[in-house]
Amino acid sequence: MAHLIENGVYKDNELFYSDNMDKIEGQDIFKSPWIYRREFILHLNSGPSLHPDSGSYFALQTHGITSKAEIYVNGALIAASENQIGSYGGHAYDLTDHVMDGVNCVLIQAYPTNYLRDFAMGFVDWNPYPPDNGTGVWRNVEISQTGVVSMSPFRVITDFTKTGKDDMADVTFKTKLVNHASEAKNVAVKGAIDDPQGTEAALINHGLRLEAGEQKTVSIPVQIKSPEIWWPAGWGPQPLYTVNASVFIGNGEGELSDRSLPRKFGIRYVSSVLNEHNDTAFSINGHPFQVLGAGYSSDMFMRFVEKRVENIFRYMFDMGLNTVRLEGKQEHPELYALADRMGMMVLAGWECCDKGESWEYNNDAAGVKWGERDYPIAQASMLHEAEMMQTHPSMLGFLVGSDYWPNDRATKVYMDALKEMDWRNPVIASASMRGFPKALGPSGMKMEGPYDWVPPNYWYGEEGGAAFGFGSELGAGVGTPEMESLKKFLSPDDMEQLWREPDAGLYHVSNNGSSFYTRSIYNKALFSRYGKPTSVADYIAKCQMADYEATRAQFEAYSARQNTSRPATGSIYWMLNSAWPNLHWQLFDYYLSPMGAYFGTKEVWTVSGIDDITNVAFLRLALYEAKGKRELLSRNVYWLTAQPDALDWSNSNWYYTPVTHYADFTKLEDMSSATVKVSYLKVKSALKKGWTSAEVLLENKSDIPAVFLRLKAVHADGTEVTPVYWSDNYVTLWPKEKLQVMVGFEGDLRNTVIEMNGRNLKK
Repeated sequence: MAHLIENGVYKDNELFYSDNMDKIEGQDIFKSPWIYRREFILHLNSGPSLHPDSGSYFALQTHGITSKAEIYVNGALIAASENQIGSYGGHAYDLTDHVMDGVNCVLIQAYPTNYLRDFAMGFVDWNPYPPDNGTGVWRNVEISQTGVVSMSPFRVITDFTKTGKDDMADVTFKTKLVNHASEAKNVAVKGAIDDPQGTEAALINHGLRLEAGEQKTVSIPVQIKSPEIWWPAGWGPQPLYTVNASVFIGNGEGELSDRSLPRKFGIRYVSSVLNEHNDTAFSINGHPFQVLGAGYSSDMFMRFVEKRVENIFRYMFDMGLNTVRLEGKQEHPELYALADRMGMMVLAGWECCDKGESWEYNNDAAGVKWGERDYPIAQASMLHEAEMMQTHPSMLGFLVGSDYWPNDRATKVYMDALKEMDWRNPVIASASMRGFPKALGPSGMKMEGPYDWVPPNYWYGEEGGAAFGFGSELGAGVGTPEMESLKKFLSPDDMEQLWREPDAGLYHVSNNGSSFYTRSIYNKALFSRYGKPTSVADYIAKCQMADYEATRAQFEAYSARQNTSRPATGSIYWMLNSAWPNLHWQLFDYYLSPMGAYFGTKEVWTVSGIDDITNVAFLRLALYEAKGKRELLSRNVYWLTAQPDALDWSNSNWYYTPVTHYADFTKLEDMSSATVKVSYLKVKSALKKGWTSAEVLLENKSDIPAVFLRLKAVHADGTEVTPVYWSDNYVTLWPKEKLQVMVGFEGDLRNTVIEMNGRNLKK
């Protein structure tokens, strides 16, 4: 689908509109194999191009094809579909006898994917399935030439476990050398390690003999003086070292045979333990690390845009998050390189529910149960992904299961592959407490929901997903986009249905077999707590308030309970983003527009001791500088009622806990209108090329609060500016209160308008 969109057969904005994707004509085309064809040219003795000279070795390397394929080069079958199988099955194939001078042709025939049969990348209940089920080439296919001895990418092992200015770090570099010749060769591996400033920190020089056809992994120890330590964002810098090396025939002055691509690495130490409550707790460089993260989704059609992921990570940091969970969507190497540079921790792992978790003891999975042919696929997948991830300091750990744990045989396959790739990070059996393999023990992670709406006070309970232990995926199911985004993917009838038919099935929520195909639970709470909507605009405004209080409560609770008797060691919000334009499970929408859920996550405080409320009350918490001008450092506003939501814990299920009595915020409907003035205070430019930062002053001219004011930056053509970074948004102002907020975005302020709306803002 990605290639069809790129070539104009489909337009994603049209596919995503209403239920158009479900109406694609001729979907039978996706039931047949698809062919990918690419030509490449080899010029004999002409510069740096590939040369089929005597003594040269040619290889084709795959990194990701969903979910099985045959590969041909110049008409010769290089790989059968029994070998090139599994979305993460990366393999190297010998082309030496099949390439020729001049034009060469690679042809890949990818077979249709079935999520229940194949090791693929499915979306389970996250969204409707793409028409092609993700079939095709989704990562690079590479062709390389070497001399008779080739080398693999480096793996890097450090002995670092503590900090110290004068420490010496022992670093071991490993690479697999292969002698493709029919005679023995003496070889030398030579190279250098550069420090984060680009200065040479150490040298590599290692000689050895390879017998004919021999494969050997060599270990090269190096000492780095006064190592610069890598830290997560906010804890310290993210220094990255680089290793470059080549293998020569003979000694270091001999014939160049192969060179390893530069590989970056960081010096740091990650560990995990099961505490006294059997909850997983992570540490980085010897310091406790509370995971505050969210679950990432790839694009529905597996399109990867590095700048988009960078913006997503920036949004995460802006919200105070420190970890991204990848459930079965391991994406591309560029994601990990970004995480390394930016200091984002990555918790990767296999996905739930489909073929990958179809164990004999898993009655929740409908996939074909594992058989003999599946274990080699699992091994190849783990080897490839571990090799890709191994050097990245941003790796927090790997989950070899999600909802269910792998059986003992699969666990051994995974662990042997990880050991072969010198994996040094935590390996977790699964993201739940349903069971565990003998070799790994309990996961220490709970997966007890919620996934649908629960009230804010849920998170301070003592059951389910409340703030204790490590919650691997949980949230109140919120993430309603604002009106500007909704108009891009919902028809007028779809939008009317949102508020007029609160129990209707919705195409832009989940697939129609899911427990989340409707917003019934969410809407019942919304209508009961905030009043029945009078229009789609009123519905969306109330959704933003509900979403804001939902995410704020979750992250506040997990932050506040970090040091309680049973500490909250981690929380992965479900979810961070969506694969396509969606109505739930996201902190910002598909178009990168922040919304109520985003700013609720960003505002994390603790509140207690509220009495004597009769209807609805607003509470403002302000943090001031202790001395001098008592400058306002931070503020937060809560809306509260006399009777909180009452939870029916005894009737909880895996995705929500019922509510027997709802908090009543309907009196907000009766508030008088407030007048708020908006103005620019100061414009800062040249912070970096093309970046604008402005201070916006809000002034409530009224004698009543101005409630839940949303600010947005708009281009001259009327479209919303995204990505955009507000220091605060969806704010409530006290009578006569003034508040300064910062906004940053790429673009010129002179071509940008700041617009505002609110619950009781005078039109």
